[in-house]
Amino acid sequence: MTSEFDVIVVGGGAAGIGAVRRLVDSGTSCLLLEASQRLGGRAYTQDLGGYPLDLGCEWLHSGDRNAWVDIAEASGFPVDRGDPPWAKAHPSQDVNKDDREAAWRAYGDWEGRLRAVARGTDRASDALEPGGPWNGYVRAIAGFMSGVAPEGISATDYLAYDDASTGKNWHLPLGYGTLVAASLPSSATVRLATPAERIDLTGYGVEVTTRAGAVRAKAAILTVSTVVLAGDAIRLPPEVDPWREAAAALPLGRNEKIFLEIGRDTAFGPDTHAYGNLRDPRSAAYSIRPNGWPVIEAFLGGEGARILDEAGPAAGFDFVSAELAALFGSGVASAIHPLAATSWSRMASIGGAYSCALPGQSDARARLAQPFEDRLFFAGEATHLFDFTTAHGAHDSGQRAADEAMAAVRARPIPARKVPPAVVPARGVR
Repeated sequence: MTSEFDVIVVGGGAAGIGAVRRLVDSGTSCLLLEASQRLGGRAYTQDLGGYPLDLGCEWLHSGDRNAWVDIAEASGFPVDRGDPPWAKAHPSQDVNKDDREAAWRAYGDWEGRLRAVARGTDRASDALEPGGPWNGYVRAIAGFMSGVAPEGISATDYLAYDDASTGKNWHLPLGYGTLVAASLPSSATVRLATPAERIDLTGYGVEVTTRAGAVRAKAAILTVSTVVLAGDAIRLPPEVDPWREAAAALPLGRNEKIFLEIGRDTAFGPDTHAYGNLRDPRSAAYSIRPNGWPVIEAFLGGEGARILDEAGPAAGFDFVSAELAALFGSGVASAIHPLAATSWSRMASIGGAYSCALPGQSDARARLAQPFEDRLFFAGEATHLFDFTTAHGAHDSGQRAADEAMAAVRARPIPARKVPPAVVPARGVR
């Protein structure tokens, strides 16, 4: 087992796996270091109650140009190209039709005012209607999209994603996380549960130190989240501080999920969608009986996700149970039971959901994506200029960084060493 590689990839999420796929295909020797005990990062499918539920990313956004669609079909994973359930509402909500339409109009009007705001303060909250009756709804939807309240959202950044999206949202019945983890080439060298603790520049490239030892390469690709990159979990050379500052301008928002099991027959129809209190910025969006399973998935963003982060899962279960009872009647409470809740913001190796540029900082994505001295390369959804917040944006950024690293590697051979460095033990090899 060699301790020197052409490229070391730090982070085994969608970006890291995308990078390794490109490197392996080209015959470039590489090592993937992953801090946790599993692959996939924010793409994570877990069997809950006998059903493959996505705790992280779930939808193939812009499916007609999403790289994971081709990967899925080449690997035999089924892709559901049907309309997503949020395109329709549960029949019991018909009494609220006028309110729903008014709330949607308010959200559309807010988006329409964002372009003017982008030319000025760039603060998305400045596009809110002063005292608008549906501002709570706009805040909730912005939280779903960015994980952040409008005061912390760059209007320019928000529009970049919106303009590029094709509106095609497809589904993977076996789970997005299942696909991402399974897509790593079987020939790839992987170390799980091996976080990078320090990265140093050497005369020929980089040295990455882990608790199990050090490995060296001509180049490294960092695909960790912006929270990890801007924090102190990995000691980086001081010359990389501008990249850390760019990462700090792209903080991760709050987005969490709560899963409930339906314990007996109810009026819930399969593959339907519902929304909580239209006036409450904490409200959840509900995916009801996806794929016909007896499960309800509650998605909370921004202020709603804060309930889980600050008060814990029990408070989250109580909140969504009360919303469902208000929507479908008090009898629902006895029919649903807690199944699971996520805690992305509390995970030290990730620290949140997906990146959101602060007002006036939309250019931080391009700054973060720039290589450092052709030795350190950066990937991850936060580095994509318009497909940020998505697993396909992360994948594509990994491939871009791999291409950049390979070009640098070909131009800089590693000199022979008389004394080999410590070898990382083969713990967690896949």
